Amino acid sequence: MSNVGSTIATPAADPQPVPPAPPDPEDCCRSGCAVCVFDLYNEALERYEAALAAWLARHPE
Repeated sequence: MSNVGSTIATPAADPQPVPPAPPDPEDCCRSGCAVCVFDLYNEALERYEAALAAWLARHPE
């Protein structure tokens, strides 16, 4: 029997999440926008922290 064409099942890549880049202070226009770049960053940071916690649970070592 030939092994040609057979593949070994491997888990999909599961890279560690990368934190969002913080905005520079000059990225904020300081005009009281409804959605400030710092608000967007904080939301992205919360998503990153949740993703990191889930990733760490999958990779306890």
